Formats: sequence, structure tokens, C-alpha cells
Amino acid sequence: MAGTNLSDLKAYLAENPGVVIEDVAQDRGVTPRVVIEALPSAMVKLREGGSFAEAMQDIARWGEVTLIIHTADAIFEFTGPIPDGELGRGYFNLMQPKGLHGHLRHDRCAAIAFVERPFMGKSSAFVAFLNVDGGVMFKVFVGRDETRALHQDQLERFRALAERIGPVPANS
Repeated sequence: MAGTNLSDLKAYLAENPGVVIEDVAQDRGVTPRVVIEALPSAMVKLREGGSFAEAMQDIARWGEVTLIIHTADAIFEFTGPIPDGELGRGYFNLMQPKGLHGHLRHDRCAAIAFVERPFMGKSSAFVAFLNVDGGVMFKVFVGRDETRALHQDQLERFRALAERIGPVPANS
């Protein structure tokens, strides 16, 4: 953690929990995982990455969500249902011919973070798939209704999934 004091980061995030995780990571010279883990503990449940397929298969039943991929060069957003997927040939394959589809390197998922926090003045809830390098593979946000409130049925599924998946083993 070059140049960043963990207690300072935790204090900053306690005061500013709705900041953009990737921006804070870049500014502080740490990984996004370090930032997520420094959020107030009531906002984050860190779970075992080996449950990638189980999590994605559950999310495929939530309905319309927003998937975000945030890189140094772009922020890609897809709003719609996540397609069913299955393991094959070393990937978790999203099984849909059009719309969102692709091949995900599930074996690089070291942890799954379930985060509930304020963002831009509203409650938000997302699942962040964290890779072995401490980066965010992608995030899946609980959907919103026409009033911009979180879909309560999805929020319940989000919380149930967070409880079902085992915690990250010690020393991970």
C-alpha cells in the first residue's frame, strides 16, 4: 500500500462511503479490493471467489440489473437481465447469442464483495467480482424501479446470496 495509511483510508471512507471505488484506488495507490475492504464493515460482506458460477447463476434469475465494467479508459454499462451461464473450456460462458454474452475467466475470481452503501444520494447495492490482482472484474448492481428505488425482491435475493456463499478464508 504505497503511500496510503489504512486507518486514514478507513476514516476517509467512513466520511465518504459513496465515492467511486476505482478513483479512490488510483488516487491512493492501492487496489480496488483494498478500498472495498476499507469501507465500513456494515456495508461489505466479502465472500469466497470459488462461488463465481453459483453467484452468476443466481444473478441470472434476478431480472433487469446493471452490469458495469470500469477500466482506466472506459466505463461500460449494460442494463438488462444477465443471461444464464455454464462452465466449459476453462470459462464461465454466458449462454446467449445476442445482447450480453461472452466468456468469463471465473478461475481468476479471488473474492466476491456484496456492497450496500449510499451513492449519489441514494441507496445502492452491488456485487463486485474481485480478481486475483485485487481489481474488479465487473460489478452487478441491483436494479431500480421507475422511482429510482432499489427493486426490493432483488435486494432480498442479493442479501440471501451474500449469506449463502461462504466467507473468504483467513489469509486470502
